[in-house]
Amino acid sequence: MTSGNLLTDNPELYEARFPDPDLLAGRWAEDCLRRYGAGPGVLDLGCGTGRDAAHLHRAGRSVVGADLSEAMLAYAGERHPGPRYVRADLRDFSPGPAGPIRSVGPVGPDVFDAVVCLDSALLYCHTNDDLDGFLASCRRSLSPGGLLVAEMRNGAYFLGRDDLLNTPTDNSLTWQGVSYRSTTTLHIDRTAQLLRRTRVWTADDGSAPVEQRSAWRLLLPQELRHFLTAHGFAVLELHDGPGPRSEPPWQEGDVPGTAADADRLHVVARLTD
Repeated sequence: MTSGNLLTDNPELYEARFPDPDLLAGRWAEDCLRRYGAGPGVLDLGCGTGRDAAHLHRAGRSVVGADLSEAMLAYAGERHPGPRYVRADLRDFSPGPAGPIRSVGPVGPDVFDAVVCLDSALLYCHTNDDLDGFLASCRRSLSPGGLLVAEMRNGAYFLGRDDLLNTPTDNSLTWQGVSYRSTTTLHIDRTAQLLRRTRVWTADDGSAPVEQRSAWRLLLPQELRHFLTAHGFAVLELHDGPGPRSEPPWQEGDVPGTAADADRLHVVARLTD
């Protein structure tokens, strides 16, 4: 068995495994931006394959998509053109040529009207210092009154629930004539406050299995609210749905909910100082 991230290394396989034919994630983010009157400049952090960044671009926004994966960025530029794509670490980024970007380059020459961070990308900030770095970078990168729009797993869902934990789940798909099977297991590391994931990929082309290990920070709603407030953000929405990955999923015209109990968490916050 080898180790690696088969999906990050093969963005087309990622889109096959996690299709979004109705572009719900990008449409939901655009709905949030419109509802609170965000200006046109948007930074999509953790942009992945660029689907959501490209949708925001087509909606008339000036978009920079940022990710750590060179493969994802190359794919995004080819398959989802329109935004400008750059490599950046969401734990420490800043606009301008002199920005401290962990040696991966600045995200752009100007401040933004909104930062968008979807599909639990924010939860790759595993420590409090990581979260402080992310939010401090957002604050430096946003114009006065700028928005932060994020969507992620909800740490509160796992309080007393284990239906998603410790039991392998299988998924199969065929890509480029090869049949793939993934077996995914989630477990909680309570000491580190992380949801850890092990995913093993096998294929019928004779290649060795690939094991991927990753983790997300488990943030509780009020904990997230505290971090945002401490960094000068006013929370406008904090709820478990509807959203692009909630059940049932968000539809055009849906209004934000008020509960924060289900397995997804959605936040919109405005920089106030």
